[in-house]
Amino acid sequence: MKPRHLTAALAAASALLATPPTPAIADHHFREYVALGDSWSADVTVIGIDRTYAPTGCAQSSWNYPKQVAARLHVSAFRDATCGGATTADMTAPQNVPRVPLLADGVNPAQFDRLTRTTDLVTLGIGGNDVGLGTAVMGCLNPLPAPLGTPCRTRFTGPGGRDLMSQRIAAAKSKITGVIAGIRQRSPKARVLVVNYLAGVAVDRGCYPQVPIFDEDLTWLGARLRELNAMLATAAAESGAGFVDTYRGSVGHDVCQPPGKRWVEGVAPVLTERQGLGVPFHPNRLGADHQASTVLATLGS
Repeated sequence: MKPRHLTAALAAASALLATPPTPAIADHHFREYVALGDSWSADVTVIGIDRTYAPTGCAQSSWNYPKQVAARLHVSAFRDATCGGATTADMTAPQNVPRVPLLADGVNPAQFDRLTRTTDLVTLGIGGNDVGLGTAVMGCLNPLPAPLGTPCRTRFTGPGGRDLMSQRIAAAKSKITGVIAGIRQRSPKARVLVVNYLAGVAVDRGCYPQVPIFDEDLTWLGARLRELNAMLATAAAESGAGFVDTYRGSVGHDVCQPPGKRWVEGVAPVLTERQGLGVPFHPNRLGADHQASTVLATLGS
């Protein structure tokens, strides 16, 4: 390379290095944000339920990650459709939810009803109820220690030793890709982010009797949770959607950790000023804070 060419190249390189990277969100101001999902997106709570966007029976917390993200982005329009117990079927059909006395609000409209042609940001946290992972957790509660109690994992073992929960997770991928396609059909200009599940359960340890699920069952549930997240990542990639990994940064904050360190509540939630009061086996306020910060980081904010 000739000296003058080398000088010019060095100058160009110096200019590039001197230019700070621009956050991905800086060139796009989101105006209309819609949040879709189940209880881990609603961040269900027993104190501080917000009825602004969904029926009381959905148990949306006033501090869930969609609300935190909407506030941080200063969107002019925000609709939070998330609801406890939701499945992919509830994206296009009304969902019956517990009716609270004196409040006639026992139905959450189809979550897709909140989408419009001008929606430009959508977060989606769904899939756990489709595969029955939450139901499995509650079914694995075992107050009787071994050998009096029976491990629940055997109920999910099919012929030839096949893991029935793993089969459900694999089969649910088409439902997730179908939901993403439905979002794009209704909101073609939207940036779609699939949000996965926090590391609520470890894969290498349990904590019986603090969480009365046999250690072998709790670690099995933790492994299935990782499988679910992997399936969500694959579905997002195949559909061209973004993916928000809340799992990786939450490892070490599972249900076996003490109050103030755990981001997902165990059998007996503890009320603290910073942690709030969540619902068993669901994110507490600390978990919601992590979800929100991870969504914002993914957007480049």
